[in-house]
Amino acid sequence: MKNKFIILISSLVFALFSSTSAKSESITLGWAAWDPANALVELSKGFTAETGIDVNFEFVPWPNFADRMLNELNNQGKTFDLLIGDSQWIGGGAVYGHYVKLNDFFDQEGISMDDFSDATVYAYSTWPKGTPNYYALPAMGDALAWAYRKDWFDRPELQSEFQAKHGYDLGVPKSWDELYDMCTFFQGREIDGQVRYGAAINTERGSEGITMGVTAAMYAWGMQYENPDKPYEMEGYFNAPHVVEAVEFYKKMYEDCTPPGHSDAYMGANLDAYKSETVAFQMNWYAFWPGVSKEDADGRVTGFFANPCQETCAATLGGQGLSVVSYSDKKDLALEYMKWFAKPDVQAKWWSLGGYSCHKDVLGASDFVDSAVYAQGFLDSMGIVKDFWQEPTFVELMLPMQEHIHDYVVNGKGTAKAALDNIIEEWVEVFEADGKL
Repeated sequence: MKNKFIILISSLVFALFSSTSAKSESITLGWAAWDPANALVELSKGFTAETGIDVNFEFVPWPNFADRMLNELNNQGKTFDLLIGDSQWIGGGAVYGHYVKLNDFFDQEGISMDDFSDATVYAYSTWPKGTPNYYALPAMGDALAWAYRKDWFDRPELQSEFQAKHGYDLGVPKSWDELYDMCTFFQGREIDGQVRYGAAINTERGSEGITMGVTAAMYAWGMQYENPDKPYEMEGYFNAPHVVEAVEFYKKMYEDCTPPGHSDAYMGANLDAYKSETVAFQMNWYAFWPGVSKEDADGRVTGFFANPCQETCAATLGGQGLSVVSYSDKKDLALEYMKWFAKPDVQAKWWSLGGYSCHKDVLGASDFVDSAVYAQGFLDSMGIVKDFWQEPTFVELMLPMQEHIHDYVVNGKGTAKAALDNIIEEWVEVFEADGKL
């Protein structure tokens, strides 16, 4: 009887210990602090309910996001098991060994990259670019786009005045020229007793803001970073006449269309200018449109559209992939989360919560376009996206772009051609030091 009692007590202790151990299993995921992160917290409750694995989160404000995460990776830190890293990080994540290569895992679990949008697989997952070497699962599709004050545009007196002045209807601009016409139409205009302005565009210098903004114009004018037949040959491509024209146009937008003091603005400042009814347009990422749309329940106030065309149709890529950090001690649990996140039903819920799924089952669903007022624009944008350099040295490439473009556009220093020439000069030094030239 005594032995049976001891066995019973031992069994209970073991069961309690096993239960506690299972409940104590957890992983930590790092990402930026923005609206989609809140949606991911809600989504991930399903993973914990299904597996018993808790998911902890560290969300870092965008101005500090790259510094925090890249420092952690470069120091081989173990804080994060999973990281939703920017598209530009994929080269460094692969080359420097920060990210786990996922090919064997995908094959083992039957996860096919053919099930995800081709543009997002190329941008968020592959290194070298376009090869079937995967270091991330497409997690958050995104592109730079526009919101506009539909309620102002719908006013008959403004429609008539605009039509009389420009000879075409006030509405969604089809080109950057039309965007400029509409922005200047609202610049300094009094509506309902308040002075309004044209557009909140990206001008921030500290991280990536003005680069992400000006490239929206440069891509629309047909800019190429390099000779497609000779990698890293940038002279005559990045600083071609049509690219100079695009940068000059962006400066004109800044000077003639932005509200006072909008000289160091990015995501938050653009949102604030729009929400305070200061501007007719805001440039921003699709990631913010669920929040903007939620505040406009009947769809009367705000409309959304993809980046306008000019010489061609293109949009600045945003968005991120989900990667397993190679320094993690919980890679098996992190991979379990990735397997769960890749499921079509989870991806559908991700979209419904305000995340941007890249899964073809979600994007190709018969009701997708009608599921949100910005859904069609998102599809349009993701078909024409272009990204900044995804080289391992992207930070060294971003810094001169930020500096010289900001100096020209905002501070009025020099010419657009000189700014582009200076950028190329510094990029050549970076590529030479990296052994690419």
